[in-house]
Formats: sequence, structure tokens, C-alpha cells
Amino acid sequence: MSLISSFLGGRRSNVFDPFSLDVWDPFKDSPFPNSLSSSFPEFSRQNSAFVSTHVDWKETPEAHVFRADIPGLKKEEVKVEIEDDRVLQISGERNVEKEDKNDTWHRVERSSGKFMRRFRLPENARVDQVKASMENGVLTVSVPKEDTKKPDVKAIEISG
Repeated sequence: MSLISSFLGGRRSNVFDPFSLDVWDPFKDSPFPNSLSSSFPEFSRQNSAFVSTHVDWKETPEAHVFRADIPGLKKEEVKVEIEDDRVLQISGERNVEKEDKNDTWHRVERSSGKFMRRFRLPENARVDQVKASMENGVLTVSVPKEDTKKPDVKAIEISG
């Protein structure tokens, strides 16, 4: 498996996404104080529930379709917004589970807190017609594409 494939969680893709606005901090687990995480606490692990919220983006002939895995959240806990005219932002928050003083926790692996993913949409996106739905922990956002006008072709008779 290539480095890119393993970085993408085993998916077979070596496509660089020029539209993504995701900020990756290669030094987030570094002991050095000048990493992005320490400079911007909103990117730190304690404040980000779904640092690796997985989002698939595919383009069909009709639309750009985004699918995000956000298990355990209700649609009221998720926001889908278009900002600055061409930036799709998906965000939300999972609240910390209430603790009972009589409970003994053996393992805590589920994240809580806020998440946010942003994607710069291409010029052909119809941002005024975006639709979103959620089913079984998967958010689907559909951004229709502008109709591509096929050039009018007129046959010219050749004389002679």
C-alpha cells in the first residue's frame, strides 16, 4: 500500500484535492510548542471531536455529492453552510456524556466536542440549490452543477 493510500485510511486514491481547505498539522503531536495545535487551540485534540471526520466527495454529471460519517449525531446537531459564496462548511458538536459519580469507566474512546470540515466548491456549483439529508449516521450534501450548454452546431454545405 502506498504512503498516500495508508494516509487516506486504506482507500485507493492518490488524488490531491485542490479544492479542500482542510488544515493539516504535521506537528500536532510534537512536543515542540510552535505547532499549529498550540497556536490555534480550535485545532487541538481536546476541542475537536472528529479530527478525522471522513468525508467522501464525488462528482456526478449532475452534482457534487459529499457524504460524511457522523455517527450518533442528530440532524439538529449538524450545520451545513455555504460561506464566502463558494465554501461548503459542515460542522457540529457531540456533547460529553454525563458522568455519574458511581460509574467506573474502563475505556473512553468515543470523541466529544466540535468538528468542522470545509471544501472550496468549483465554479460550476449551484450554491443556491444545495440540499442535505441525514440517514443512519451519514450526512449527504448534494450541490447541483450548472447545466453545461452544448455548443450549437450548424452544418455548412460545401460548394464546388
